[in-house]
Amino acid sequence: MSITRHLALIERLCSAEFPAEPGRSDAGTGGPGYHVAELQTSADFWEDDGTRREETEEQYEADRDALSERLAERWGAPDVISLWSVQDRSMDGEDIPEPWAVLSSHVPDVHLWQVDGRWVALGVSQWDKELPFQLVALITEMGPP
Repeated sequence: MSITRHLALIERLCSAEFPAEPGRSDAGTGGPGYHVAELQTSADFWEDDGTRREETEEQYEADRDALSERLAERWGAPDVISLWSVQDRSMDGEDIPEPWAVLSSHVPDVHLWQVDGRWVALGVSQWDKELPFQLVALITEMGPP
């Protein structure tokens, strides 16, 4: 993990214009009012007996925590919030705004800061047990629902 590179990308996205339409970007994805940076991505786990997946999950959580510590030096301690209730509400039919609706479907919790009128969230994503882990950063105008 390159903390310096990740910090630079997060800082750039904190001041960047948001895309007018949802889609891919050089950092990951974005749309009206948000950027999602895909900071690092693991290999998949199709041929894994569970051992490599568990080790990778622990490493990605450690990487998130290390990056969070560096961001805390700049912005103070983060709030750590679970997105499970957001996911449950979405599954029950509540209209959850983007980017939180999609984020809650693959990121169980985030470290969260409010910086200069924007929200910055850092989390570990995994869409399914065979798919890769990702360290992601969200920069958005909309606070968590």
